[in-house]
Amino acid sequence: MTDGALTVIRAGALTTVQDLGRYGHAHLGVPRSGALDLPTLRLVNRLVGNPEGAAVLETTLDGCAVRPRRAVTAVVAGAPCPVSVDGRPAPWGAPVHVPAGAVLDIGAAVSGVRGYVAFGGGIAVAPVLGSRSTDLLSGLGPAPLRVGTVLPLGRARGRAVPADAVPFPAPPAELVLRVRFGPRDDWFTDAALRTLVTRVYRVSSASNRIGLRTEGPPLERAVTGELPSEGLVTGAVQVPPDGLPVVFLADHPTTGGYPVVAVVRERDLAAAAQAPPGTPVRFSAAGR
Repeated sequence: MTDGALTVIRAGALTTVQDLGRYGHAHLGVPRSGALDLPTLRLVNRLVGNPEGAAVLETTLDGCAVRPRRAVTAVVAGAPCPVSVDGRPAPWGAPVHVPAGAVLDIGAAVSGVRGYVAFGGGIAVAPVLGSRSTDLLSGLGPAPLRVGTVLPLGRARGRAVPADAVPFPAPPAELVLRVRFGPRDDWFTDAALRTLVTRVYRVSSASNRIGLRTEGPPLERAVTGELPSEGLVTGAVQVPPDGLPVVFLADHPTTGGYPVVAVVRERDLAAAAQAPPGTPVRFSAAGR
């Protein structure tokens, strides 16, 4: 049951509804989806008094602005950014009271890429296959926000929790992604495997929720034949015909026909989600 809603005043470059994701449906061709930065999703929900899996807004680069129809408590975290309520500065990373009819504005990211906005009670859109997340690849869940979109709010049941400090584990000057080789590392030359873990790549501007694309030295294949489509996991480093590694993120396809040379450890993916275009990337070998 809901007891309010909010209206989108400014949608931003890409703002979507996200929660912990749609687990357990890969055999049906449905990816996990969910927030790219799961630690921050859990943090904003905890600060606003929600269960950790409540649905929030995930913004991209330039934030968004919304007007709730009832008074609500909100928390903005993730990529640091200016926050205001009806033009007055409000804290980032702490509970903010937003009166009914006031405009909560989440500004452009100062660093990082994605911001997370939790509201007391959560975003109460109808779940699809157990999740309220927007999946850009399959089209499941609510569509990305547009000006005028109305989103229902759930009833707040917990109390907001102020924090003395909110950590933002921003990508370092060089993003290090720890990988385990396989399952198709034998499709690449030994020189290509050395290149992957010794050369510097950069985050491509073509990156999105499906995958972090890279720019840098291409990887040479030892096997040039076709690969039957096979299952993919989040963090898989797939190498398309141009030889440039792609790190699959939450909206990745569940199967693919290009070889996967390695898999990124899941704990490193939140930092990958916050890496802006041009960020240097190093793949660090963690074994086979």
